[in-house]
Amino acid sequence: MAHYQRAVGLAVVLNTAISAVEAVAGFWAGSLSLLMDSAHNLSDEMALVALWLAFIVSHGPSRTLQRGANIFNSVGLIVISGVLLWQATERLMYPLPVQGLIPITVGLAAAAANYGVAWLLREPSQRNASIRLAYIHNFGDVWVSLAPVLAGLLLSCSPLGIRCSIQSLLA
Repeated sequence: MAHYQRAVGLAVVLNTAISAVEAVAGFWAGSLSLLMDSAHNLSDEMALVALWLAFIVSHGPSRTLQRGANIFNSVGLIVISGVLLWQATERLMYPLPVQGLIPITVGLAAAAANYGVAWLLREPSQRNASIRLAYIHNFGDVWVSLAPVLAGLLLSCSPLGIRCSIQSLLA
């Protein structure tokens, strides 16, 4: 089990970077899609940390931590979905200006980083079911991280996005 520590540990570090960059950029740009993907990656990070700890502690607690990591990730996704629905409804009622280029750029970087996390977990996932679940989840997150890219593209092409771009050029 010790041979899994390095791959899972590196995945934790990369996932931490994804979450932090998306949170800062999302807050700065006013992008709900980046903020929600950051929160989603934070729940993934907690699950990866629990999985990493499972390979450090003795066999008994290790199984509990592996199960806990899987449950934490699932519950985290449900909570993030609820917050997203609430915030999206609020944003539809009271729209805010968002800089479209930032979600595009950071979303592409996050998709690449999620691919990196999945790549780190690919080899050990062939021998461990808990790592396999994290691998599949992070591989799917590559596509989830493209949601801010799509939101940024749609915003950039909308009348509101064009008006915000012109105002930022004139300021």
